[in-house]
Amino acid sequence: MENHETPQIQMVSDLSGQERVAFYKRTYAHLAGAVLLFVLVETLFFQIEPLVLFALSLTEGVKWLLLLGGFMLVTNYAERLSVKNENTGTQYAALILYVIAEAFIFIPLIFIAIAVAQDGGFSILNQAAILTLSLFTGLSAVVFLTKKDFSFLKSALTIGFFIAIGLIVAGVLFGFNLGLWFSVGMIVLASGSILYQTSNMIHKYQSHQHVAASLGLFASLMLLFWYILSILSSD
Repeated sequence: MENHETPQIQMVSDLSGQERVAFYKRTYAHLAGAVLLFVLVETLFFQIEPLVLFALSLTEGVKWLLLLGGFMLVTNYAERLSVKNENTGTQYAALILYVIAEAFIFIPLIFIAIAVAQDGGFSILNQAAILTLSLFTGLSAVVFLTKKDFSFLKSALTIGFFIAIGLIVAGVLFGFNLGLWFSVGMIVLASGSILYQTSNMIHKYQSHQHVAASLGLFASLMLLFWYILSILSSD
């Protein structure tokens, strides 16, 4: 009788130094690829006027809540696929699906940035991108330099995001603007999420889950970019 052994699961934290560096390189390469794909898809979307008008029409009242709800469902589905599915093709499909969803939900915000700026919005977009990348790099460096496990942030982040969702729903239903301080609070939440996701990449992921790790980092990066761009576009 043959002995079929289950392949041993290796955590990233158990790998040798060289193997861990290789995992980090793969993860950040996929993150860079996701950002590039986002830019390309967003550019393509803005060439399709009916799609832009459709996205803008969803920002009114309850339609915006439905769009956010749909986006959250796509997010959960993509994250579940990337983490729980062993098939590499499925993991890539999940990442691509999430990038496309991000590009679609960003259409109204980028449209506003273009509308309020005299140079077509490029200075605002560039400023937001530079600030986002700088903060992301700084927060990532904190995790790598301290080697601290930031998984304790999970409960606080969960509570914070539920409060944020409640405020967004209330703002839409009762017609009040959440204002600058809400965006600042969301930047703090997004920063905490970057610490949490980067820490997970180091301490919680398995050696084959670089696609899932890049998706988690991309989600946090785009959340940070959204609210930085929101603040700059409101000036």
